Order: sequence, then C-alpha cells, then structure tokens
Amino acid sequence: MTSPLAPDALGPTICVGEILVEIMATTVGRGFLQPQPLEGPFPSGAPAIFIDQCARMGGTAALIGSVGDDDFGRMTLARLARDGVDVRAVAVLPDHPTGTAFVRYRADGARDFVYNIARSAAACIARTPAVEEVLARAGHLHVMGSALSIPAAAEVIVAAATAVKARGGSLSVDPNLRKELAQDAATARTFAALVAMADLLLPSGDELERAAGVAGEAAALERLFALGVREVALKRGAGGASVVAAGAAPVNAPAFAVDEVDPTGAGDCFGGAYVACRRLGLPVAEALTYACAAGARNVTRRGPMEGAGTRSELDTFIANTPRRPC
Repeated sequence: MTSPLAPDALGPTICVGEILVEIMATTVGRGFLQPQPLEGPFPSGAPAIFIDQCARMGGTAALIGSVGDDDFGRMTLARLARDGVDVRAVAVLPDHPTGTAFVRYRADGARDFVYNIARSAAACIARTPAVEEVLARAGHLHVMGSALSIPAAAEVIVAAATAVKARGGSLSVDPNLRKELAQDAATARTFAALVAMADLLLPSGDELERAAGVAGEAAALERLFALGVREVALKRGAGGASVVAAGAAPVNAPAFAVDEVDPTGAGDCFGGAYVACRRLGLPVAEALTYACAAGARNVTRRGPMEGAGTRSELDTFIANTPRRPC
C-alpha cells in the first residue's frame, strides 16, 4: 500500500492537546476512596505520549500545549525535549498548575482516572506566535480524541487540520475516547468532521464503529472508506493489529508476548511509531511490526511513556521477544 501520509520531509508531525503528569496507585482496587500509596509523577497525556514515541522513532515531531511553571511542567518538557520533540510551542503558564491524572487499576485490568485538566494549564491552549510558526511548517497533524474535550485545544486542532491539509499535508485520528472526559454534542460534531478529513484512523475496540457511526467491522470500514479515510490501523490488544485500505488485502501482525506492568500509553506508542514509520516511507508490514513492538515494550515499564523505544531499541525488542499465537 502506498502511504496515505505526507512524507516526513514536508514538515513535522504535530499533536495538540493535554500535557499531564500521571500519579498512580501501587495497589489494586476501585477508585480513590481511601488513602493509599502512590507512585510518580510520570510525564503523560495522550498527545505527549504519542509525539514522544514519534520522535524516538526518528520522525520530526512538535507538540502544542501548555504546562504550569512548576516542577511537573519542567520535568515533562525536559523529557520531551530530550527525546527529540520540538517543544517551542508549549506555553509555560505561571498562573496555572500542570495538569494531573491519578490512576488506579482494578482487579480486571480496567482503570479509574481522576483528572485535573479543565482548571489546569492543560486547558489553556492558545494560538500564540510560536504555535502559528509550528502550524505554518507542519506536514502532518495527529488528533487525539481526548484533546477534543478541551474547547481551546479543539479550536486549535480544527484550525491546524485545515492549515495542514491546505499545504498538502495529512491527518491521522486516534479516537481515544475517555469516559471520564466530557463529550457533548459539539465535541461529537468536531470529531465526526475530523474523521471525514482523516487519511489514517487508528481505533481500538468499539472506536471503529463509533467513528463510522455504523455497527459491524466490515460495514464500519466500508463507511469510513466512503468518507475518504484511506487507511485504518486497528489496534486489537493481545490479538495484535491489522491495517486495512480500500481495495487491498488486510495486513495482520500478531502481538508480542510480554508481561504487562502498566497498560497506559500502549495505544499512543503504537500510533506514534506507526505514523512515524509511514511518514518515513516504511511499508505497511514493517511499520505495523514496529507499532506493535512499541506498544508492547511500553507496557513492560511502569509509567505512561517509560517504555517508549528508539528504532534501535525496538529492533532489539523485536529480535528477542516471541509473538503470541494468531
């Protein structure tokens, strides 16, 4: 399959949205109704995890967002910059704290989150001169559905999508729909409009059907291709992943067999690796292998992006890690 994404040489992959730190309970249970031991902070936020993995794969990458003028913000920006992300369009705000996410895992592996986004720096995203400069040279926009619940981020995302597509760039969308984040009718309309503009969709679970607005995988794919989506990368967790394009045979990849420590960020690392690989000209099968490896490697470490790997690290991981039976 020819890549539906603009080449990396056109300009960086950009992502807009929440930049957080994550603090996690070290015990299994239901929510935060009593005192308990915690671990962290870890750099987090779906857009930040995605763009960090994209940069570590060797793709040019930039992030648009905001952090507080505090240790959480300084730690997160230092980590992103160290990994190769252009953070010049990340505002540092003295009057708002860096966003936070507290997470606890249930016995069945499900997660409960307590977010501080709406009243934190994460929600204060504006079109500053630095943001305009990044938008003017961007070659690809990746949209995280979680960011659309932030009105200021949604406004920048819509403007960025229009600008990037107008200059011959491309757009990918990861629905990444969180039950804890508000999603009203306006958010749903924005999401639907972005899906219709997307060149690549990266859904998990029932997100494929939700994005298409119809039930059934086959019907959902047919609907998305009719809208103009050119490629769909389906994340199936322990079932591996598949890439489907209109008129082409699906490309499937089995999952890597690893011991899961922390599942947060796996899908974001998958997406960051896949988008970077496709923009760098790798064929689908190779890009999909790297994406599966990036997601699997990340779950072996505690922290949302602590397992994000470079291409060399993922080559070693792929060579030394067995696959699950198909």
